Amino acid sequence: MMGVHHVSINIDDVDAALAFYVDTLGLVARTDRPDFGFPGAWLNAGNQQVHLIGASVPIDQGQHFALQVDDLDATIAELRDGGVAVSDAVAVGTGRQAFLHDPAGNMVELHQVAGLA
Repeated sequence: MMGVHHVSINIDDVDAALAFYVDTLGLVARTDRPDFGFPGAWLNAGNQQVHLIGASVPIDQGQHFALQVDDLDATIAELRDGGVAVSDAVAVGTGRQAFLHDPAGNMVELHQVAGLA
């Protein structure tokens, strides 16, 4: 194993999810997604990808994926200034984390590795 290549999440509105992940969180939309016969999008998150799948969204039972940020406090402040509800930062292990939900209700963790910022 070399690492995580991508995570796929179900979303119920591709346009709303793209606006959130690209315009709000800063991921980069890719143009090389093949036509799979269902709506979706591929996004770059640093060297990894998030794949949006147009399908029913599962009930939130704690499942999530984490996006690494270099300054969690600044990221939380920027998102809150933009109207996004984000939890307060808490210590976890040697890092810090906060949580938010995308427009489809998927939980997203923001994670700062110890020693950054």
